[in-house]
Amino acid sequence: MPGRCLTIRIVGAAESKLLNDRYRKKAYPTNVLSFGYGGGSGDIVLCHPVIAKEARAQGKSLRAHYAHLVVHGVLHLRGHDHLRRADAARMERAEIRILRSLGFANPYAETTLVK
Repeated sequence: MPGRCLTIRIVGAAESKLLNDRYRKKAYPTNVLSFGYGGGSGDIVLCHPVIAKEARAQGKSLRAHYAHLVVHGVLHLRGHDHLRRADAARMERAEIRILRSLGFANPYAETTLVK
């Protein structure tokens, strides 16, 4: 679609918490937030401290975890959601397919964890 625009911002925990509280009514920092403006355009806000902590805890490379969360955010901008089990499964399949095409392993598979 012509005219799509995507902004990706990397923020600290304080800004992520502020945005998450303001727009989702959840008073804690989160890994990724997507703000759509229609037609697949929008902003993706990534919280580096949360992402780095998750990557370490999950034994994943920081690069792979960032790739996963960018793909996740873009899918939200394109209308995907994960509120219902069937929608979550559809979104996960899309994430896996897109990440594979970019050279990344399945982020949900135990075998992707770095030992």
